[in-house]
Amino acid sequence: MSAWARSFENWADGDTACFKLFDQTPLAWDMVRPWAKSPREFTRRGGFALMASLALHDKKALNERFLELLPLVEEGAQDDRNFVKKGVNWALRSIGRRSPDLNTASIALARRLSLSKEAAPRWVGKDALREFVRVNARAKPQATARKRHTSAR
Repeated sequence: MSAWARSFENWADGDTACFKLFDQTPLAWDMVRPWAKSPREFTRRGGFALMASLALHDKKALNERFLELLPLVEEGAQDDRNFVKKGVNWALRSIGRRSPDLNTASIALARRLSLSKEAAPRWVGKDALREFVRVNARAKPQATARKRHTSAR
């Protein structure tokens, strides 16, 4: 996996490998941190793509595993390389979709990032906040409708 990650030449190579293969292996969690700290652009992007993929696909993982990744997301948001910051953003938004607790923690991080004086973390934070607001706004009417439907019985 690490040899492949070192050979990523673009975002599509890494995202596809992470989303369709690597996140299904027992070693996936072990690769997240070293890749997310790599100086190589597409290996680093792969670390955040793997985070996003695990957030979307690893249904058995506990919230704590993802909460432990948020400092890494915050650190990665400082990287101003376009494909890295987009990977960081994807990871943050995916983690925030897993559960109400992770949504709250991810929104708090996105708010902090959105207030940064630096462009890259500010973009990550603001873009993630837009997504969280949009998704949460869609979920509220559905929850209200379910509640009304259930109480009408």
